[in-house]
Amino acid sequence: MPSLMIHRNDTVKVLTGADRGKTGRVLRAIPDKGTVLVEHVRVVKKTVSSKTGQRTKGGIAEHESPINVSNVALLCSNCGTARVGIRIEGDARIRVCKKCGQTLPTKK
Repeated sequence: MPSLMIHRNDTVKVLTGADRGKTGRVLRAIPDKGTVLVEHVRVVKKTVSSKTGQRTKGGIAEHESPINVSNVALLCSNCGTARVGIRIEGDARIRVCKKCGQTLPTKK
């Protein structure tokens, strides 16, 4: 399975598209497709029908749509948008900001 350098709960900035410049938290990473779901980015409207016997209300709902991982950049607390590198310490792979060398939080 392919791996992504961007994980859930990371803060990212959108580089291209209609939502360019927006920042948000990654809700979900989809490594098979190479996409991520970012909070309040690429919001689309979807019609939802009410289900009989359930308490779902029909109408038009808004939700986030996946965006390609190449169109977002991880935000470093020191230097802003940054590329991510890997440093190996023992058996652990640690994500590192390539600009300032600061270690980034890893996936739990």
